[in-house]
Amino acid sequence: MKQRILSILVDNSAGVLTRVAGLFSRRGYNIDSLTVGETADPRFSRMTVVAKGDDQVLEQITKQLAKQVDVRDIKVLKPEKSVNRELMLIKVRVNSDQRANIIAVSRIFRANIIDVGPRSLIIELIGTQSKLDAFVKLLEGYEILELARTGMTGLSRGMDDVRYLD
Repeated sequence: MKQRILSILVDNSAGVLTRVAGLFSRRGYNIDSLTVGETADPRFSRMTVVAKGDDQVLEQITKQLAKQVDVRDIKVLKPEKSVNRELMLIKVRVNSDQRANIIAVSRIFRANIIDVGPRSLIIELIGTQSKLDAFVKLLEGYEILELARTGMTGLSRGMDDVRYLD
């Protein structure tokens, strides 16, 4: 199975997210990751959808999305031609002996310690999915109390495929 990252420019109006998600569920496709946010132009939002499937399924998803009335533009974000990131917040139980080790690992990954409690740390990490997965794997010996990931978001590199809407 292949993974496809789609950057979808949509109208910023009520029900758009429901219609896009409904398209996936009606056809039995799964959304691996979904992020949505308003663009610099408040009339539009950008959705980043990550889905897996064979070539035929991924092509079908792209074509069905293009038919949606609220969809203004779709780009396939190829890893070599785009910048893709995910945000993760992770709360780890620590005692005084463990704190320094976790902070050292966090520094290696360029993570930020954003909250320090007497028995826990909250760490913020931004990067690729594989970087975040590797960080979590290194923390396997510690008790992860809570973990939240935003899902993938991204933009294509350069100016070649920028689309201006009226």
